Amino acid sequence: MRSVKTINKIIVFILCTINIGCIKEKNLYDDELAEKEVISDPEFFYPFINEPIDHTAEITIQVKEGVQLPIQPTAVIPPLKYNKSWLFMLTQDDCKHAAFCYTWAAIHGKPLSKKSFYDLAHLQRNELPSDYYYLGKTLGSTDGAGNEVRFSFGTTLSPEESWMDKTTTINKKNYGFNGQKGLVWGNVKEMLNFGVGIAFHDVMATDVYDPEDILSHYKIAQDIILNRLKGRGCKMLAEPNGNKTYVEAADKYPIIRTLTAQAGAKKLLPFKVKGDLEKVLIERVFYEPPSGSGLTTMDVIKPVILEELRYDKKERTAISIGVHSTDTGWIDLFEWLNDTYGKDGDDSMWVTSQEEYYEYNYYQVHGTTEVNYEDEQTIKLTVHLPGQEYFYHPSVTVNLSGVKKEDIKHISSNDEVTGLSYANYENGIMLNIDCRKYLAEHAENFVKRYEANPTNASAKADANYFVNMLKDSDKKTELKKRAE
Repeated sequence: MRSVKTINKIIVFILCTINIGCIKEKNLYDDELAEKEVISDPEFFYPFINEPIDHTAEITIQVKEGVQLPIQPTAVIPPLKYNKSWLFMLTQDDCKHAAFCYTWAAIHGKPLSKKSFYDLAHLQRNELPSDYYYLGKTLGSTDGAGNEVRFSFGTTLSPEESWMDKTTTINKKNYGFNGQKGLVWGNVKEMLNFGVGIAFHDVMATDVYDPEDILSHYKIAQDIILNRLKGRGCKMLAEPNGNKTYVEAADKYPIIRTLTAQAGAKKLLPFKVKGDLEKVLIERVFYEPPSGSGLTTMDVIKPVILEELRYDKKERTAISIGVHSTDTGWIDLFEWLNDTYGKDGDDSMWVTSQEEYYEYNYYQVHGTTEVNYEDEQTIKLTVHLPGQEYFYHPSVTVNLSGVKKEDIKHISSNDEVTGLSYANYENGIMLNIDCRKYLAEHAENFVKRYEANPTNASAKADANYFVNMLKDSDKKTELKKRAE
């Protein structure tokens, strides 16, 4: 009998242990303090793979009765988009985690932290570091016609590194917000949705002083990028470690069109560029406060900018900067740029990635403009933009002489034009023409994101930002009502 009781006790103990184990397993997934491993991925991703290479924009302008049209109007693509007077470019090396939760986040009004990091998956679930805060605004300039144009930049990728495929840890505890080895693909996709550029950097060559070895890994890296980014390719190199072998290999790889390096490179003066910049090695500078100096990022970069702006715009060198990780000091710099030379200042600067600037310069050099009269009150402007493989920014500014905004009765465009704004400029008007094929669909996706999160102020700001890029149409009116 005693042995029977002992056996019964053992059985009860085993059953209890099993039940407790099951409960713990369930809690591990369902408990609000539980930890989950998830893949960071945006709800939508711009279909870059379907973007045409060449574009022809047709814009018809009808003026009011009594307005005298010019005899010989001109149409010119200026050296800098939106007729800005100086250029600022930033390329962030080493595929740094901070590119998402510091650089990109600050620009687009997302949560910030003084010491912690997060992924897109955290942002989607509102699982954020305990010390998170907001700037309370986005950072950028305008298009010269009253529409916001947020700052942009470029980040390098490390496609051969397995950590780019890493999952994100989600929990309600105040840990798990440490800096990771680098960006995960979901973070990259979301940044690309907002216009951020990408570049090659280090590759996993056995011999990084053998150009053929590096070349083979450019191709491997590109294949991974195309796979992970659904056909979105890379055409830029940010030289790593001052190793010119990477440049030598890039010269042999036709896909790489634009390059940057901190030594042995060409200073960029946007108003003096002759021809396109294909395969031109453009100089960038790393501005880092000396160790132990007590100086900040602002302290070392601000004087450089102020000195350059003493020159006439035609003599100004582009401020092209390289950086590894960014922090709150860099956020202070971006905010100062916004407040001084951006939309909350004199609105004189264009802040973009080298990838986008390369495309714009290519369009300026190789694009054509034609102005014809359809009748005494109607002008037709035709802008042809011939591109290259992996071009994703078919957008230019055109200055049209002899017509003022107040003279215009009606303006229309063909279907190739998806975004259009205009304003008076000098002796005529400036037109900002955007030919991205899926701009309306992209804007609607951001509206849907806002509709799913109607109390999220940032989601609302994003929705309006992308809707405002569109040309006037019934679709824009509909989306604007939904976004507001």
